[in-house]
Amino acid sequence: MNRQIEVFTAGCPVCEPVVKMVKEMACDSCEVTVYNTVEQCDEKVCVDKMKEYNINSLPAVAVNGKLLSCCKNRGVNKDELIAAGVGKAI
Repeated sequence: MNRQIEVFTAGCPVCEPVVKMVKEMACDSCEVTVYNTVEQCDEKVCVDKMKEYNINSLPAVAVNGKLLSCCKNRGVNKDELIAAGVGKAI
């Protein structure tokens, strides 16, 4: 089973380094999906997922269906990504 990583972005200069960091850290067991909310997603999947995860600010990252705590009230944190297993084989 792969680790599911969802990155929510507005395609802005603040979000793009987070997308790059997650992609660089991802391993063969990581499946990264990037949702650019500015471009909208097919059938508004990204909007529904943002509501499901209660995302109020971007960028945000969810791993295996759980919004990382760093994304609830502050920015994405590399240590939090590591703790969630990003970059480690399953």
